[in-house]
Amino acid sequence: MKRIGQITLKQLRALKAVVTESTISAAAERLHLTGPAVHNQLKTLEDSIGSPLLQRSGAERNTPTPQGRALLAAHDEIQAALERAIGRIRALDSGHSGRVVLGVVSTGKYFAPRIVALLQKEMPELEVALRVGNRTETIEALARGEFDLCIMGRPPREPMVDAIPLVEHPHVLIAAADHPLAALDEVPRAALLGERFVMREEGSGTRILATRFLDEIGEGRIVPMVEMTSNETIKQAVLNGLGIAIISAHTVADELQSGRLVALRSEGLPLVRHWYVLSRSDQRLSAAAVEVRDWIVAHVEEIFPKLGAA
Repeated sequence: MKRIGQITLKQLRALKAVVTESTISAAAERLHLTGPAVHNQLKTLEDSIGSPLLQRSGAERNTPTPQGRALLAAHDEIQAALERAIGRIRALDSGHSGRVVLGVVSTGKYFAPRIVALLQKEMPELEVALRVGNRTETIEALARGEFDLCIMGRPPREPMVDAIPLVEHPHVLIAAADHPLAALDEVPRAALLGERFVMREEGSGTRILATRFLDEIGEGRIVPMVEMTSNETIKQAVLNGLGIAIISAHTVADELQSGRLVALRSEGLPLVRHWYVLSRSDQRLSAAAVEVRDWIVAHVEEIFPKLGAA
């Protein structure tokens, strides 16, 4: 092998054409070249390889030598690799391939895996990486440019974002089915102030919402509370009678439907916000990220849990 770096696709195509057409003149016509041009391509290729690539005489004239067959196999492999690459590029351009990092606040972990599963079925070449954290963590990661898209409640002030509303995001006040307040058609606000509230940690969007509600009904009064770092532990705490809690209805849809938990009725409840899919305003989305965003907007009925009357 003398000058492998000088081997070109044009030379390999010339070799392929001569073997396929059996003559240089026919190969030249197929390639829209002159006969001398094809001859020169072959000569340069043989000089680079250092071996004859075609039989030059007899009944086997212009059939490949063993070295020629090896190069023809390489040509076919290269052609197939290029076709695969073009297919991947087209998929990337269409948004059906690539990688998208989706940040979701922790309340969304009950439906976010469904997004990944459904997308995997429809667009198997598309990779969606899911990142879950509380509101503060999610906003900070978005600001650092770690996410392509986010799903959360109230959009942040910073960084600036483009936000599309998805569905209503009600927060309900839950209690165990055997809690004394569960028997009331409507719970007086004053009665709530004597209850222990099970709360999410500082930085959680649910904690912010619950604190505002308690400040409103209690006018600054201190309410007994215990802090938990996940919605799942809050549900278990309420089921075991530790207290009552304000929580996203989407996280307790199954428990409310089964009757293990009840949504207390009281003035101002449920607290209705919205889910949004958003991205940074200064960040140009890839075709894949646009495809995922638009798919989420179009499939909210499949993504979010069905809620009964709160």
